Amino acid sequence: MARDKSFPQQVLVTGGTGFIGGHLISALLLRGARVTVLSRLPREASPGVTYVQSLQDVGAPAQPFAVVNLAGEPLNSGRWNERRKRLFRDSRVDLTSELVSWMGTCEQPPSAMVSASAVGWYGHRGDEVLTETSSGAPGFSHDLCAAWESAARSGLPEQTRSCVLRIGVVLGADGGSLPVMLGTARLGLGGPFGSGQQWWSWIHINDLVEMILWLLETPSCSGVFNGTAPEPVRQRDFAKTLGSVLHRPAFLPLPGAIARLMLGEFAEEVLLNGQRVEPERARALGFQFAFPALKSALDDLLG
Repeated sequence: MARDKSFPQQVLVTGGTGFIGGHLISALLLRGARVTVLSRLPREASPGVTYVQSLQDVGAPAQPFAVVNLAGEPLNSGRWNERRKRLFRDSRVDLTSELVSWMGTCEQPPSAMVSASAVGWYGHRGDEVLTETSSGAPGFSHDLCAAWESAARSGLPEQTRSCVLRIGVVLGADGGSLPVMLGTARLGLGGPFGSGQQWWSWIHINDLVEMILWLLETPSCSGVFNGTAPEPVRQRDFAKTLGSVLHRPAFLPLPGAIARLMLGEFAEEVLLNGQRVEPERARALGFQFAFPALKSALDDLLG
């Protein structure tokens, strides 16, 4: 597949102060890009990075630029209730709508936008293999992601190539869900959640960042892509592999009833149900995973 030799000189990133955003910004700087980060909290500029609190502070980009939209309140930041659900939606859907509207006012709209979504779009589908052409099942996660993706497409400038990235469980040593699991796993208590039969579609943070960069620099890429490794695993096998890498047993399960009692709807939507997602489009178009298998990913992150 042909690639654009000139990587975007300027990239606007929303959600750039989070786990994924931090890794992405480091990679963008290595590519020679200048980065503008939309952040709710004031931050001092650093070499190659400017922070703004409002899109109106971005100004008119003087050179071709691209957008990576990662903004969204983390789903594991507290017990779900109606107020938190509104925050999940507002921080994703409303901000994305505002971003797209602003892009339409730019004299030179961005050449490309990569906008995050999540594999929750597919809903609870059991053992069904899910690709980008699969349908979604109704539920809170699907409805949230569907509204998020719709906001990223509605009213987009004609000049802007759009990619939506449905992201799975992102594994990193310094953020995401893995450090949370390590505490019990290192004690030998990291057993399966509930039945352990549910599928977890995961991806190494380095592969996710490389996929975002690949989407930015490949002009023929557009539409929906699954941001997951090509080998999803059942949650019990995830727990077993993590224990093996840590040289610890993984035998003490977290019963589903206890998970629901402790974590409420988050447990039902995220921990006890899952999706068997495969990155069919990325692989077909030539993207190469550095960490296609779970053990190699965990060895790299924890070795």
